[in-house]
Amino acid sequence: MATLILVRHGRSTANTSGVLAGRTPGISLDERGAAQAAALPGRLADLPLAAVVSSPLQRCRETVRPLLGARPDLPLHVEDRINECDYGDWSGRKLAELGDEPLMEVVQAHASAAAFPGGESMRAMQARAVDAVHDWNARIEAEYGEDACYVMCSHGDIVKSIVADALGLHLDLFQRLHVDPCSVTVIRYTRLRPFLLRLGDTGDFAGLAPRDHPDSSGTAAVGGGAGAP
Repeated sequence: MATLILVRHGRSTANTSGVLAGRTPGISLDERGAAQAAALPGRLADLPLAAVVSSPLQRCRETVRPLLGARPDLPLHVEDRINECDYGDWSGRKLAELGDEPLMEVVQAHASAAAFPGGESMRAMQARAVDAVHDWNARIEAEYGEDACYVMCSHGDIVKSIVADALGLHLDLFQRLHVDPCSVTVIRYTRLRPFLLRLGDTGDFAGLAPRDHPDSSGTAAVGGGAGAP
């Protein structure tokens, strides 16, 4: 079956300001995120990509724009099912203040029981995202063959939940995974089981530096969604 190239969007203005953006409109890439997106075509240059599938949100569309510019024949498909988690009333709030909410402990330790007020549950988020991946795997394979690979650009919690499913991990364990902005995660699906080939690959180890280290560029301090470390 198809090989899925999962890309988390580049660093956004919400990441740097410590805000849980959710589906709030108008959240764009910051300067570093734009540079990350500009480097993406080179990182994927050796791959014969069949298509790009993107979340409808601005920060994902901006992330794949340079890739589409470098490969004008590459089709773009917008997929609502890989949209960011609907954090409901939490959307737009500071992550620092959300840390005091009792629900945050549930989100971190028992995600399968977490449902955001006015939003969706994390179980529903994972289910729709995994369904989208399986549907796109079948579509890509039918149109381009079983060796085809394609890009799917989405959000931190979405990427982690898809990886957890591929590894057979319970959703309650998905917060143990971490994917940096504009990182590349690769899953090759077969008839019997998927194989995780890359996880959160940026080719850059600056994010491993202590948070007060000048080379860390803030990447260690900005995580993905409500599960940000």
